[in-house]
Amino acid sequence: MARTLSTQTLKTGQKAPDFNLLGTDGKRYSLEDFKSKTVLIVFMCNHCPFVKARIGDLTKLQSSFSTDDLQIIGINSNDPSYEGEGYENMVKFSKEHDLNFPYIFDETQEIAKKYGAVCTPDPFLFNSDFVLVYHGRINDAVEPESIPTTEIMKHNISTILNNSTIEKDFDPSIGCSIKWKE
Repeated sequence: MARTLSTQTLKTGQKAPDFNLLGTDGKRYSLEDFKSKTVLIVFMCNHCPFVKARIGDLTKLQSSFSTDDLQIIGINSNDPSYEGEGYENMVKFSKEHDLNFPYIFDETQEIAKKYGAVCTPDPFLFNSDFVLVYHGRINDAVEPESIPTTEIMKHNISTILNNSTIEKDFDPSIGCSIKWKE
């Protein structure tokens, strides 16, 4: 487990890079498929203990809002040859964790590089125009075994839905490093 802090390449106010990627449901997804008031793109994977610890928080977060207000998109950019990764393992992970949001495969790792994602989970929150409004933590749990006490992302989503401005637009997330291809 290579504990890594996210860095800020894509800056607040910049547009989300588009993609056309295959989901675990067999459909291809691009940004134009999502019409919600906020879009949360989370770079994640199948094996990381940080992702496994927060995946229930993400499905709960999606359930807390209608898809008109929030759409979460999970993107796996890990090297598919890394143990526990790859499309088939993504399908299995999606079913095991009852994901209620699309989980899509960035096989070339091009999308992670465009966003500047470096760890899993690495969340990026966008408004309805796909402009970055927040990059950072889902909650205040910084270790896999930590119990969250503050729902940072939920608060930030509500702030955007209330037409207000997020005070701290970058709060580095912590997770495993993305497993890059050699």
